[in-house]
Amino acid sequence: MSGHSKWATTKHKKAITDSRRAKSFAKLIKNIEVAAKMGGADLSGNPTLVDAIQKAKKTSVPNDNIDRAVKRGAGLSGESVEYTTIIYEGYGANGVAMLIECLTDNKNRAAADVRAIMTRNGAALADPGSVAYNFNRKGVISIAATDGVSEDDILEAVLDAGAEEVKNHGGGFEVITDPSHLVSSRKALQDAGIDYDSSELEFVPNLTIEVDAETARKIFRLIDALEDSDDVQNIFANFEITPEVQAQLDED
Repeated sequence: MSGHSKWATTKHKKAITDSRRAKSFAKLIKNIEVAAKMGGADLSGNPTLVDAIQKAKKTSVPNDNIDRAVKRGAGLSGESVEYTTIIYEGYGANGVAMLIECLTDNKNRAAADVRAIMTRNGAALADPGSVAYNFNRKGVISIAATDGVSEDDILEAVLDAGAEEVKNHGGGFEVITDPSHLVSSRKALQDAGIDYDSSELEFVPNLTIEVDAETARKIFRLIDALEDSDDVQNIFANFEITPEVQAQLDED
């Protein structure tokens, strides 16, 4: 799950991490292969590959798997990597807008899977453009809350690097940038000695809606089901969860 409600889903996702580890590894490997195919295996000239590898390492993907993925994607192993990116638009419970990003070698399979999962969970696909207008492509750098690093420290580091804003989500921070300033903002954090969890392009909603606990449960069930699909890489949504609703979910 990615997007504006990322921090609201953190506790929810921790409970299912172990059962999803193998599937998560496969998706991270796929990201590395695509990044290497698009920009080559040289890390110094491929910041997208750097981010994909860092994300994989933080999720404990073995180095051997990462190295093989880089070679496979860059065509250095004699294997061919062919994936297509497809974005489906839809609505979840209570009109929550969703973008479902797939990376697949079989468009028909991906479309059938996403449609079936949405239908089974009381959601529906939408016409192209009917949801996407509410999202903008942004660079998003996620930073875990740690002692000694404040919002002001982060702001000071990225302000001159083109960052648009820093969001404090309680459990961590997000630096939002124009896509063209993602690399410079990431480097500014590194130069300031501030570690980050992930750095990637995401779809960030222009408008969000607060949801109650029951709606949040339905959305989480839908997200779980979508993430079980091998073709689904990212899910972006425009819902927000208040601390009060999060407390209710924590009791489940």
